Amino acid sequence: MNILFFGPNGSGKGTQGAILKDKYKISHIESGAIFRVNITNGTELGKKAKDYIDRGDLVPDEITIPMILDRLQEEDCAKGWLLDGFPRNKNQAVKLHEALNQAGMSLDIVIEIVLDREIAKNRIMGRRLCVNDNNHPNNIFIDAIKPDGDKCRVCGGSLSARSDDQDEAAIDKRHSIYYDAETGTLAASYYFKDLAAKSDKIKYITLDGKASVKDVAAELTAKL
Repeated sequence: MNILFFGPNGSGKGTQGAILKDKYKISHIESGAIFRVNITNGTELGKKAKDYIDRGDLVPDEITIPMILDRLQEEDCAKGWLLDGFPRNKNQAVKLHEALNQAGMSLDIVIEIVLDREIAKNRIMGRRLCVNDNNHPNNIFIDAIKPDGDKCRVCGGSLSARSDDQDEAAIDKRHSIYYDAETGTLAASYYFKDLAAKSDKIKYITLDGKASVKDVAAELTAKL
């Protein structure tokens, strides 16, 4: 089972991806990690990517996509993979699809978590970290996991907010890329949606991101 996963920051995509990884025993591949591994290991592609990054430039698709294909063909992906964080725009979607076809690799499922932009932003800015355990869920904008005043709802520990979660300008910038349905990440998702409508080889699944983690997971499992 080979899967592409789309969803804005704040949609719970990482949580659902982890659930899929455990349930179906497939590798969860995050595009940013591919860059880090290639650069750290000094691969030829990693060296080329580092040159662009060091100059403050975007790494071109001609380097990024071969990196991703190399990763998807590693042994731990033999039973399937879930790719998260790429493609980020329509042009990358087209090139990735072409590259997968040329490599003889199938794309089976595309998942899109649908969530209103303002809700996604509030979820990010509402996250609170427990001093005792960062995995204790606390969010001031989600009733089901709203903290007890300024204390963790699970253990009563003190809470804090990550600085990047409170950077409204940075959140807006990332979301502007994601929610761009003409050339951005949503356009990439819709590219595969159009392909799925024309072929029975790709299944396109949409999920209601407003629901709880448990309900989203149940909807995803049912639709798979």
